[in-house]
Order: sequence, then structure tokens, then C-alpha cells
Amino acid sequence: MTDLAARLDEACRTGVAIPQPVDDFEPYEVQSELIGLRLDRGERLVGVKLGFTSEGKRRQMGVDDLILGRLTDAMSVHSGSRRYIHPRVEPEIVYLTGRRIASVTDAQRPGAVVAVAPGLEIIDSRYENFRFSLESVIADNTSAAGYAIGPWRTYDPTRWNLGVVMEIDGRAVQIGSTAAILGDPRRAVVEAARLAASIGLVIEEGSVLLAGAATPAEPLRPGAHVRVEIQDLGEAAFRMEA
Repeated sequence: MTDLAARLDEACRTGVAIPQPVDDFEPYEVQSELIGLRLDRGERLVGVKLGFTSEGKRRQMGVDDLILGRLTDAMSVHSGSRRYIHPRVEPEIVYLTGRRIASVTDAQRPGAVVAVAPGLEIIDSRYENFRFSLESVIADNTSAAGYAIGPWRTYDPTRWNLGVVMEIDGRAVQIGSTAAILGDPRRAVVEAARLAASIGLVIEEGSVLLAGAATPAEPLRPGAHVRVEIQDLGEAAFRMEA
């Protein structure tokens, strides 16, 4: 167990940020150790998420590839109280996998995705001032902190460029389109499979996949009510813990 994984886990549990790491480390190895600590406490792996799906965000960070994080059942906003440091929220398309995906070929087969839903993701870097390098954010499980998923609908791949409105306390704060996700959110399943295979991770049947943010993230304050509506898919919502 690396010291960085232990410190990131403590920061997540206590809500106290840590400084940027200065030692060399293998980012996905640290991420795996970090998730392993959560699984040891009884959490269950339920899916994966993509980060840096916006070309503008990749340019801003000076990177040329996506990043992959992992989701557990305890990250659901409805699973109980948690401690945040500097949380932000962003609207997402969420896919439900219909087969075991161990390769890009698996992701391209019929039935790889069986349902789709509107979603919201809370991101919350465990580093001070929400500042990080590419390697350190991967180690920090891509800042994954929470998620809410709306009702599932049968997946229709012809519906992909959909309007998105995110509200906080009844006021629209972001308006966009799901086309902002990789230019076409349907690419998310193949990209997640590619990244997962590169680190030896299998996306099991029945996993959820947060495909990426459809708009920039918004800061969250205690007690805020967040709602997203996605054209043809419906809504997802939650109230931030006070």
C-alpha cells in the first residue's frame, strides 16, 4: 500500500485536503489501492466514469487523452452522509452495460449498452485548492465523489445530441448539449473499454458508466438543490447535505 493511497483515503473520509504529491508514483496503481481500501470497508464496485471528455478541458490541462475512474455504491448521493472538501457538480449521460466488457471489441458488440439515464456527478478533488497534475488526479480516482442517476430508459443510439439544462435552487446555471461529451457521447463506451483494458480492468455486465460532463461544473454549497433535465431522457436531482 502506497502512502499516497492512504493519505487520499483519509482526505476523502475526513474532508481535509492534502498537498500535491511530490514523489513518483504509478497513477492507476494508486487509484486501484485507493478503491481497494473502500472495498475492504464493504463498498461494492458498480461502474466506471470518464474524465476530460471535453476537448477544451484537455487543452486547458495540457493533456491529449481521457482518464478513467471507478464508482462504488457508497458514492451514490442517496447512500448516506459524507464529507466534501470543495465539491462541484456537472450533468452527465449515464449508460448501463448489457454485457461483460473486457476489450474494445466487446464494447462494439450489440447489447454493450442496454439503457441510458440522465445523471449528475459530484467531483471533489482531495488536493488543496482543487489543483492537480494529470497523474495526481488519476490517483485521486479522477476526483469522483458522488453521483445521482435518474430513471433508466431503453437505449436508442440515434438519440445522442440532446439538450441539457442544469439548475441549482431553481435557477438555470448551465445549458448545453450531450454532444459536448467527446463530440458524440456514443464514443464513451469504446473509450471506457480502451482505458479499462489498458489497466487490466473489466467492466462487468450491469455496470454504470458516467460518460462525461455535458457542461462545465458548478460549485456546490450545503443545502443546494440540484436538478438536470436532458431532452428525451427526463431528469435527475438531489439535495446537497446541509
